Amino acid sequence: MRCFLIIFLSFTSLVYTQEKTVYEVEFIGIKKTKTTFLEALISTQKDKPLDSLQLNKDVILLKRLPAISNANYKVIKGKENSYSVSFNIEENFTIIPETGFWTSANNQFSYKIGLYDYNFLGRNITLGGFYQNNGYNTYGANFKAPNLFSNKFGLAVSYQNWKSEEPLYFDNTSANYLYNNISYEVLGLYQVNFKNEINFGVNIFNEKYEYISGATNPSVPQNLDVDKMLYKFVYTYNNLDYFYQYVNGFKSVFYGQYVSSDNEFQNNFLIFWNDFFYYKRVGEKGNWANRLRVGLSSNKKTPFAPFALDNNVNLRGVGILVDRGTGSIVLNTEYRHTFYDKKKFAIQGNAFIDSGTWRNPGGDLNDFFKSENVRIYSGVGLRFSSKKIYNATFRIDYGFSLKDKSGGLVFGVGQYF
Repeated sequence: MRCFLIIFLSFTSLVYTQEKTVYEVEFIGIKKTKTTFLEALISTQKDKPLDSLQLNKDVILLKRLPAISNANYKVIKGKENSYSVSFNIEENFTIIPETGFWTSANNQFSYKIGLYDYNFLGRNITLGGFYQNNGYNTYGANFKAPNLFSNKFGLAVSYQNWKSEEPLYFDNTSANYLYNNISYEVLGLYQVNFKNEINFGVNIFNEKYEYISGATNPSVPQNLDVDKMLYKFVYTYNNLDYFYQYVNGFKSVFYGQYVSSDNEFQNNFLIFWNDFFYYKRVGEKGNWANRLRVGLSSNKKTPFAPFALDNNVNLRGVGILVDRGTGSIVLNTEYRHTFYDKKKFAIQGNAFIDSGTWRNPGGDLNDFFKSENVRIYSGVGLRFSSKKIYNATFRIDYGFSLKDKSGGLVFGVGQYF
């Protein structure tokens, strides 16, 4: 027994003395981002065991930050079993002007300008606002601090006064309405672990619809002014790895919303949808990207159905707010290939297929399989991307229908998905 105890203590002592320990963590290349913020964010800590698996996770976590375009690490042996860990950081420029231009539903030339800092105070905080003119004045402001209270818990607050002319569809006809939404939103942000995150909160808003032109119906109001409350829940599973303009891995985002409203035209309703993303690197210069969206809402026959069919949301080339539904299934797939790649700038070409089907308001699930509700578009595009400025990708796509002769150009900032 005594011999066994001596052997056990000797083995325990040997294992303990052989354990690799981190005696220093440093970040090389950071300018704006605060070292204290990064130290609190990652799992590799001073005076704790050295774990290569955790180091790899920390690098992926750092590359997901808007402030960082790329990261890697180096481990240097010190005295005995102590090691120094150096994270080599390439920072993004994160104070970004936001601009955009398009033609709205009433053929009005529209533009949007704004300014956002995606690394405010060097602590991964988004702060900014925008102004938009599409014949009407729209403006908003946003604050998002995912790590405001700890490395896991944060807060997002936003305000928006949105106006736009939008078509509503009923009785195989349509009418144009001026839509105005004034909203205040507060969300709690909780990072469960490396791959899972939950957002939850409330949005208090007022909606107004004012008739402008088109068909009328006694059952469809020409003016509507409703106060509403929206309860929001978002669950994200994120297993994506980034390398500049390339993405690899799987991501799922579930959105659930319950809207409380009390009027004869819009009752309380539930809406949910899930976005599934899958990205695969193809060789050195290729990237296959996919998005599947599946969504349903309360199914009332109403022109105010929540799922829109639109150029900028789901099908490139289809037009602006051409239809609405109470259910939606959309698959976007595209192959991106890098033709030009330098230290600060890259150009990609892409070929895509966007397909989708909708459930008509008040319809049934069989609507998804009716040919008149299925739309398929294909096309090609270009991406001009800065590798040093966060989300600075200008895209242009031309999409055309595989069922009829419709089609058109779609411009935007950031990848389509």
